[in-house]
Amino acid sequence: MNNNKEKEGSFISHLTELRKRLINSFIFLILLFILCYFFSDYIYGFLVDPYAEAVKNDNVERRLIFTALQETFLTYLKVSFFAAFFITSPFILIQVWKFIAPGLYNHEKKAIIPYLVLTPILFLLGGMLVYYLVMPLAIKFFLSFESSGLSTNLPIQLEAKVNEYLSLVMKLIFAFGLSFQLPIVLSLLARIGVVNATFLKERRKYVIVIIFAAAAILTPPDPITQIGLAIPLLILYELSIFSVNIIEKKTKEKNAQY
Repeated sequence: MNNNKEKEGSFISHLTELRKRLINSFIFLILLFILCYFFSDYIYGFLVDPYAEAVKNDNVERRLIFTALQETFLTYLKVSFFAAFFITSPFILIQVWKFIAPGLYNHEKKAIIPYLVLTPILFLLGGMLVYYLVMPLAIKFFLSFESSGLSTNLPIQLEAKVNEYLSLVMKLIFAFGLSFQLPIVLSLLARIGVVNATFLKERRKYVIVIIFAAAAILTPPDPITQIGLAIPLLILYELSIFSVNIIEKKTKEKNAQY
């Protein structure tokens, strides 16, 4: 009877701690959202810069338009929340770590810490790939379909909507950032024995198809962004096989010692 009460009390205390950490994360997110809103013009300018750089030398007066009265206001809210969530993510990971760390052994803590460090780094690398390479190439690709009107009755010229453009950029950053977590996921699965290097090598051809299918779903229907996501994922998959090999060797060495 006492054991049941102790277990129930321990479970309730864990739930209380989890709720506390979730509330702290939510409050931190809201405070950052409010702060980011005051700097939303700068965040907007940062996200628009790939478009501005891609079109600055094409001798056409470019602009971003909005067609609904509330669209610009909602766009500023959206970019503010995007920036706040991006900045808050490491804090959320820290809260998750503080919640699970007391229940782990020292060797388990040492094994998990690298993943907590690599998760935001890989997400950032995915976002940087979108911002500095994929978006400029994609914008130039789409603009190549413009027409001066010599071969058609009317010219075809881009009048990009601010909300649609920023939604596309933020969607791609999140899609690439999450996709770049592939090595983390596969390495964790290898540690718990779900997959191994042989399993990953044998299913490489299926993974290639899945990666290109996922890239087609997560990105706009153009070859630039699809290939821009698929190729890094294929490289990350090969790196995952390499990391899983290392994990297996270390596991075998530990088992041999015992």
